[in-house]
Order: sequence, then C-alpha cells, then structure tokens
Amino acid sequence: MKKLFVGLAMLTAMATGAAFAQMSKPDKPYIVLVHGAFADASSWSDVIKILRKDGYFVIAAANPLRGVKSDGQYIASLVGELKGSVVLVGHSYGGSVITEAANGRPNVKALVYVSAFAPDRGESVAELAAKFPGSTLGQALAPAVTLPDGGKDLYILQDKFHAQFAADVTAPQAALMAATQRPVAAAALDETSGEAAWKQLPSWHIYGSADKNIPPEAMAFMATRAHAREVEIIKGASHVVMVSHPQAVARVIEAAAGQ
Repeated sequence: MKKLFVGLAMLTAMATGAAFAQMSKPDKPYIVLVHGAFADASSWSDVIKILRKDGYFVIAAANPLRGVKSDGQYIASLVGELKGSVVLVGHSYGGSVITEAANGRPNVKALVYVSAFAPDRGESVAELAAKFPGSTLGQALAPAVTLPDGGKDLYILQDKFHAQFAADVTAPQAALMAATQRPVAAAALDETSGEAAWKQLPSWHIYGSADKNIPPEAMAFMATRAHAREVEIIKGASHVVMVSHPQAVARVIEAAAGQ
C-alpha cells in the first residue's frame, strides 16, 4: 500500500510539474516551497503573495510527511519536471526533504532553510532536535494515531499548539492552524538522511530566536556546518517564522534566487 501511495504521488507530481513548466518565467528560477510537519502548504500564503508580486512562479508542494526518502523522491519528481532552475525552500522537517530531493537534480540552484533541519548523511530529525537543549515539542504531542500498516501518526495537541508552534501569531490564526495541521509519521522523525545536498549547493538559513520546536542553537550549528551564504535570526520569532515574518522570509528566498 505504501509503495502504491508513493507511486501515485509521484505520478501526480510529474503531471503537475509538466503543467507548471508551461507557465515558467525564463528570467527567474522557480520557487518550490516545502512545508514541514504539523503545517500545510497554506503556511506559505503570505510569502507566496510577496514572491508572486516580485515576478516569481511559486509552487507550494504538498509534502506527504511519510518519510525522508519517500518525501524527498516525491519533491524530486516535481522538480525534475520543471524546465528551468529551481530554488528549494524547506520549513522544519521539510528541510530534511529538500536536502534529499536536491540530490541528482541539476536544475536546483540553491537551498533555503526556514526554521528547518539541514541534516548530514546518517542523521535524523529526532537526533538533531535533541542535540542541543530547548525543544519542548515532545511534551506537546498528542497520543500517536495508529495507522493501518501499524505505523503511528503524530499531532500537536490543539490546546498547546499556539504556545508550542506559533507563539507570535494571533490566537485565532493559531487555532486555525492547529485544526488544519497535517500529521507526520513517527517513523519519519527517526529516519536517517542520505547524501547532504547542502555540501554541493549554496544555502540560506532563517529562523527565530524563540523557536520551541528546533533549538535555535541546533539551527545555528547546522547553518555554520553548511557554510551558509546568509543566516538571519528573527528576534522573538516562533517556529513558523514564514507566517509571522513573511517579508523577511521572502527576502531571504529572493536573495537565494538572485545569486
């Protein structure tokens, strides 16, 4: 069943990518946005508005959140259908996905990590989150939902979502995000990454100093290790910096696109 799901997802991405390719802007790279766990593609809405206004063609992909390798293959299949250069942007767990997806795709020109993981080969999201103190995510997770294949899906408890995930957005907006969050397979958080694309590609990093999901110290470590072209730290920003500070995030993405 899992293989069937992945196969269908790839076919959908390829068909979608082909349709998008007909609408490309040859003077600018495509921007492909990959959301993380406990979010969805709408988390990029305000960033998309800015990028589109500035002339970029943007695709906010639906990240399956099933596993680093399979999710990376899904995004890579979409990227492979785009007839032009691409900037891959990942939020949170989505950083692991773009790190995987960029491998073997010569049209990817840059990586942007937005409050995101940038793993090296053999590292997992869970390992990196625990590398430095500060994450309180484990205390906010709902009891795992058992899937038909025996796997587990994880959610953030709705009454803890605002403080844990999105402390610097309004309460009504956080409540909506909590209700529409997409779960991540528990196994995905422990799955180790393959080759680290940031070793071959330039990267940009932006995150908040008040992130409770990924310790800021961990993100600083990953950005330094990747020899990031630029690192922007938004004082007081939560894990969803693209929601609370879309202008700053868009600026960093455009810097990567213009290099």
